[in-house]
Amino acid sequence: MNVTIHPQRLLEDLRQLATFGRAGPDDHPGIHRPSLSPQDMTSRHWLVERMTDAGLDARIDGIGNVVGRSKHLGPALLIGSHTDSQPRGGWLDGSLGVVYGLEIVRALHESQPSLNLPIDVVSFIDEEGTFIGSLGSLSFCNQITSLEVGDATNQQTGQPLNEAITEAGLLGIDLTRLEPDRHMAYLEAHIEQGNILESEGSRIGVVSTIVGIRNFDIRFEGKVNHAGTTPMNLRKDAGSSLINFAYELNKTLQPIAGPNTVWTIGRVNFDPGATSVIPGHADLTLQFRDPALEVLDRFERQVEELVATANRTGPVHVSLHPSSAIKPSAMDKNLQNHLVAAAQIHAPGAWKHMPSAAGHDAMTLADQLPCAMLFVPSIGGISHDYAEDTKEADIILGCEILATAAASILQSTSRLKR
Repeated sequence: MNVTIHPQRLLEDLRQLATFGRAGPDDHPGIHRPSLSPQDMTSRHWLVERMTDAGLDARIDGIGNVVGRSKHLGPALLIGSHTDSQPRGGWLDGSLGVVYGLEIVRALHESQPSLNLPIDVVSFIDEEGTFIGSLGSLSFCNQITSLEVGDATNQQTGQPLNEAITEAGLLGIDLTRLEPDRHMAYLEAHIEQGNILESEGSRIGVVSTIVGIRNFDIRFEGKVNHAGTTPMNLRKDAGSSLINFAYELNKTLQPIAGPNTVWTIGRVNFDPGATSVIPGHADLTLQFRDPALEVLDRFERQVEELVATANRTGPVHVSLHPSSAIKPSAMDKNLQNHLVAAAQIHAPGAWKHMPSAAGHDAMTLADQLPCAMLFVPSIGGISHDYAEDTKEADIILGCEILATAAASILQSTSRLKR
């Protein structure tokens, strides 16, 4: 089915959404729109209005999700992403997928053959983790408890999540849940947030897997002492041990990495952190990501061996503390085929299969529904920064492909029902 989107309407909505929490330099502004902030809530009320204008029954639920429900009977296709941002966020991260869903609903309603195809649109709250990463999709899938919500605080300000919900006017409002008898699948479009598509000259990425992520806190416990009077052979220097460990870590992980493996030492702290004091404690955070579970397991075993070796050789004690783990999420093969077929129509030879190296709400929904993701290129591979951008032609192309795929998926389901 040929689905005709309106490029100017799509771009105007994206630009209007970007005015809520506009921040950064005037010549290349981005977004500062943390979850449940006044800027975020204003944008959510605007989004409800746009969804309502498109013929959806739209509301903000009790956690902050914006859900626009088609008035047509299911099974319905769910399309969306998130509209909250990082502190120095870009204008397309998450917002692209939500506005795509909105535009696809309008485009289908404007064509007689697709008039009754049911699409629900969602903007999940707090994918970026101001309070809890993927809070909205976890709530939607009933995978988070009221106790976890009650314990959560703003990572920047310390404000309790329940207090923010109350200030946003959401206290006592019902939560929206996934409807297994209605929702047949979930599609999410997103900027790539990397430079693979751009560097290879591709315009579309069909996501095969969302990577698994494992995080660790590693502590080095030595002994504080005077930096001038303590001989080198008598020191229990936690800082020096951390640096040596980090060197060995990079050296031993490189040969066992897969083609898509990445790892990062994101934070280091020495205590007491004084120029003339030997550190008694030192800490680092380690994260690694890969789409293959066996690679993640292999990396974890290697880290455990390095910790054991460090404890055997001394001179300090090293302890390894897993802090969080997210398993890889495979995208549905049948849905990928629909995206590939649509990409072949609109961008023949200019698309590729690829893993997602970043986490997305689709990884939460993948436990409940068939899911698929579509990527458009990020200029310079930049994201989570005001400089984030994508060419207008690529924004339009991505929406055309997702619209064609959505109609194809719904038509296939309709034929099966007969």
